Amino acid sequence: MAKRQQVVKVFAPATVANVAVGYDILGFAIERPGDEIIARASPTPGLRITKIHGTTKKLPLDPAKNTAGLGALKLLEDLDMLDEGIELEIYKKMPFGSGMGSSAASAAAGVLAVNELLGKPLQKRELAKYAVLGESAADGAIHGDNVIPSLLGGIILIRDNTTCDFIKLPTPRGMSVFLIYPEIEILTKDARAVLSDQVDLSQLIGQTGNMAAFVASLYTSDFELMKRSLKDHVIEPQRAQLIPHFYGLQDIALKHGAMNYTISGAGPSMFGFAQNTLIAENAVKEITEFLNLTSIRSQAYISPINNQGAYKM
Repeated sequence: MAKRQQVVKVFAPATVANVAVGYDILGFAIERPGDEIIARASPTPGLRITKIHGTTKKLPLDPAKNTAGLGALKLLEDLDMLDEGIELEIYKKMPFGSGMGSSAASAAAGVLAVNELLGKPLQKRELAKYAVLGESAADGAIHGDNVIPSLLGGIILIRDNTTCDFIKLPTPRGMSVFLIYPEIEILTKDARAVLSDQVDLSQLIGQTGNMAAFVASLYTSDFELMKRSLKDHVIEPQRAQLIPHFYGLQDIALKHGAMNYTISGAGPSMFGFAQNTLIAENAVKEITEFLNLTSIRSQAYISPINNQGAYKM
């Protein structure tokens, strides 16, 4: 174990979940934006959240009800360190309900910050189950497709969410991501409410084939195979109605050579993969111009896949 710290600052990045063909089992991290947490040693026993910056939404200061605190509490319990005095100060730098994994970033940053403050008693990969638990404070669900990529970086395949069994997949060289956040509100509960609990057999076959081929394309850096594979037969057709002009925006992205363009997480953010940054830049330029003409403000990000994940600043 490393030497204990008196204060540490941690950054955890935004993420894209589902990745078109992997609903609740695929996700990856981008470089920016992200959330930051400062953890300080305190003479007063126990874990406390002292301040939350960057949001007008009233978030709970009770660690047991906050995504940054719940996983950290379980970590301290398992280490038999619940009496350790620790204060967390949270800096939210992503909008809520954006489809960029805001609650997941806080959960990842919270467990990493506490682990760093204590001198790193656990390896980063060992923190994944605590980060997954932390994110469950947001919606009660156990899923790692945002929070594990935010913690560990890269493209993550979740074999089983309940047991936190996951694989970090390879990232082909040169691949870029562009992400568009239109400033409209889509509640996660509404995005889930539109989904049917029934999947047609032909949809299942198509989605399974695309999912397997997408994973294969990452190992072989076969961008043509990737482009053919990134077609969502199940979720996108049901959620596209929630995002104004979705299919028009998709046509723009594909016209400029993007491999795909679909919904990030529950939306409203949308993302595409590109073989280089020029394709990404051209697609972003025209999409944001189109949104401006329809009076929808937006934010855009172009990034490589972030293979580092959360880190001490």
